[in-house]
Amino acid sequence: MQTDPKPRTLYVVGTPIGNLEDMTFRGVRILQAVDLIAAEDTRHTGKLLQHFQIKTPQVSYHEHNRNSRIPELLKQLDEGKAIAVVTDAGMPGISDPGYELVKACIDAGITVVPIPSASAAITALSAAGLPTDRFVFEGFLPAKAQARREHLESLITESRTLIFYESPHRLRETLQDLADIFGGDRQIVLARELTKLYEEFWRGTLEQAVVFCRDREPQGEYTLVVAGKPPTQQQFSEAELRVELTKLITQGMSRSQASRELAKFTSLPRRQLYQLALAINTLEPPS
Repeated sequence: MQTDPKPRTLYVVGTPIGNLEDMTFRGVRILQAVDLIAAEDTRHTGKLLQHFQIKTPQVSYHEHNRNSRIPELLKQLDEGKAIAVVTDAGMPGISDPGYELVKACIDAGITVVPIPSASAAITALSAAGLPTDRFVFEGFLPAKAQARREHLESLITESRTLIFYESPHRLRETLQDLADIFGGDRQIVLARELTKLYEEFWRGTLEQAVVFCRDREPQGEYTLVVAGKPPTQQQFSEAELRVELTKLITQGMSRSQASRELAKFTSLPRRQLYQLALAINTLEPPS
């Protein structure tokens, strides 16, 4: 079923994440027929448009100009134009400012139509070999080490498969944090250059991933697919947890380190264990 773009409509158009053959017929047709294309990077999108001989004018729409650009786009949409929003790769709104434009259109009563295409997260998950029935997309982790570790600690009991995006220059730090917080035996898949000529999937444990990347310079954007925490049936009483925390503290660990270590082997959040550790006032050997 083919329909021409409708006035007063925003089209959320997915584009290839690497391989131009993944561009859909529908996506090409919509981009050819709308009045305007709002692109994250007009130079990058210009190459795509040139390849498919699309002559529709572009305007930039990205994280740094979204506050001023959204009202302009809403005005043109309200005047009856059909506009397509695209990102550099994949579906707009996934780890880019497309969400704000979509939300603004919905709030203004403007129709939003998705034109689906590839997504790095789903592409990596589909071939990772880890459970796909339940998963959670976390996008890019915080750049600062402390914030990144705190966020990962909040996910330590997550049983669903986890999907992250990571840049090459932070990959080693992130892998080390994942191994420290989730435990080195947790399974991970490193996916890079998806759909491109040098597409690569690496599979192993977090500990092995740290070693694998230690002597190799990471290149390209990475999608990390990490196994969720295995279900555990073992339950611990508060007294048992205090005993284990005391053992770790008497071995020389700080209360924070002991809480993090014990969190790896229980279904309890580190923060809860840390509060329990703070209540331990003596370093007497556990009974």
